[in-house]
Amino acid sequence: MLSKIFTWWNGATLGTLWTIGVNGRKVGQDEFGNRYFEARTNKNSYDGRKRRWVIFNGYADASKVPPDWHGWLHHTFDEPPTKAPLPRRRFELDHLPNLTGTPYAWRPKGSIARGGERQAATGDYEAWKPAE
Repeated sequence: MLSKIFTWWNGATLGTLWTIGVNGRKVGQDEFGNRYFEARTNKNSYDGRKRRWVIFNGYADASKVPPDWHGWLHHTFDEPPTKAPLPRRRFELDHLPNLTGTPYAWRPKGSIARGGERQAATGDYEAWKPAE
């Protein structure tokens, strides 16, 4: 209960949930468990458009929002992906959140996190020396 009151970065606080419950309606949920809401009225709207929110499933990280829901949140699309899903192209990969700082982050050869071993420099490289 205390975590719901004080930890805004790990889901929504009780105040946020209450405000959305009063002023919003649930529009849908993505494959990551994030829930999306839209205001019931244009009250407190921007440019006459209804406000839209996301309640993250777990840690709040904007990179966890898939592209189709991102477009809906920013009013690029009028209809949410639950009503009008974006067509998937065969070359598109599944959406992944930003993995930086996690064990799944990309670590290139020579990276300290990967042991720091890299290939020796070849003859086309010459180290810079300051002028004496």
